Amino acid sequence: MINAEEMKNKCVEWIRDWFEENGKDCNAIVGISGGKDSSVVAALCVEALGKDRVIGVLMPNGDQVDIDSSYLLVNHLGIEHYVINIKNSVDALVAQITDAMGTVTKQMKTNLPARIRMTTVYAVGQNKNGRVANTCNLSEDWVGYSTRYGDAAGDFSPLAHLTVTEVRAIGRALGLPGQLVDKVPTDGLSGKTDEDNLGFTYEVLDRYIRTGEIDDADTKAKIDRLHVQNLFKMKVIPSFDSGLQTAHSDWR
Repeated sequence: MINAEEMKNKCVEWIRDWFEENGKDCNAIVGISGGKDSSVVAALCVEALGKDRVIGVLMPNGDQVDIDSSYLLVNHLGIEHYVINIKNSVDALVAQITDAMGTVTKQMKTNLPARIRMTTVYAVGQNKNGRVANTCNLSEDWVGYSTRYGDAAGDFSPLAHLTVTEVRAIGRALGLPGQLVDKVPTDGLSGKTDEDNLGFTYEVLDRYIRTGEIDDADTKAKIDRLHVQNLFKMKVIPSFDSGLQTAHSDWR
């Protein structure tokens, strides 16, 4: 439904403009998972800023079975990259929390690696004069399939208003290897795909987002419920308005 080449060019220009205003001499720091989203974001940043200003951060949690995809991307783009294994940090923090609280929930253990990864990306960014890329897309955000202050964090977000289908089209326009663009997304934990966990396909979700059309009433109800439940993730953090004035008009 989009002209992928045109959309790619607009996104590249947007990234270039954003850095001109918010980090003229800064590098783009991208957490590299080996999936389509981080691959497309990294490639867009290379086209916008040049490969010398894009740094990839690979963060396996112990052994990562698909880490070859991450290496394929950084080698394809020719970007500087670092491999930082987060397993010791994850295990140590889980142990400390368990000692303090007596138990931990499955949800906490599921989301913790994503938050530690984002902490790691920001640490690299501070060492390398960087601005951190958010790599979430509209489809995932729509149903809350992201971790608040984990993969949902970042300083700039090239894909936030693009669906999975559109991200893949832009990936092809960027000339990325098909192995990266068409890779089936998984949660990296259970061995299940995103679509297995969600209970519907991205194709169905993307069509519903863009056209409002959907064939199955139960799927529509599930998508609507997930969207409402997770809207808070897509909003700026609420802040109490004291009613007091500041001397600076650009302060929210």
